[in-house]
Amino acid sequence: MIKSFIQRNKLMLLGVLLGGIAGYLYYHFIGCVTGTCAITSKPVNSTVYFAVMGGLGFSMLKREKSKVKGERP
Repeated sequence: MIKSFIQRNKLMLLGVLLGGIAGYLYYHFIGCVTGTCAITSKPVNSTVYFAVMGGLGFSMLKREKSKVKGERP
């Protein structure tokens, strides 16, 4: 069950992983010094936000299988 989920969503999961890494790096190197920025003031906020954005971005790259018989993707 988990293996099939990973197989179906490997692009999205890759996007989540890369987005999370990018979010933490963004917090660490750029971040918000004053603490007033909602997303980049804390490492958890930045990491989760970028992970979600990465997952959404990479999931758009997934090709859907054609459901109409004889139609090419």
